[in-house]
Amino acid sequence: QVQLVESGGGLVQPGGSLRLSCVASGSIFSMLAMNWFRQAPGKERELVAAITSGESTYYADSVKGRFTISRDNAKSTVSLQMNSLKPEDTAVYYCNARYLALNNWGQGTQVTVSS
Repeated sequence: QVQLVESGGGLVQPGGSLRLSCVASGSIFSMLAMNWFRQAPGKERELVAAITSGESTYYADSVKGRFTISRDNAKSTVSLQMNSLKPEDTAVYYCNARYLALNNWGQGTQVTVSS
C-alpha cells in the first residue's frame, strides 16, 4: 500500500493559479503511474491529468494548455500546476497511484474557483 498525502487546495479567483502536490510513501515512487482526478458536485469523477513512470503525460481536453502535471522522483512527489483557473474547475481533486495491482488514492483536496 502506498500512502498519498495531498496539499495545495484552496480558494482562488477566476484566472488565478494553484499548485497541488501529492507526496507518496514508500520506495517505489519511480515505478508508479500517477494521476490527478477531480469530482465536482453532481458529476462523476474524471481524469484530469496523468503521468507515467516514463514521464509521458495526458491531459483532459478541458484542462489542456492550462494545467501541467509533473513528477519529482527524488522527492516522491507529483504536482499539478493549475493556471487560468475557471469556475468549472471547482472540484475535489484526488491524487491516484497505480502500479500492477496497486491502485491507491489520496484523501482529496478542495479547489474552489470563485469571485
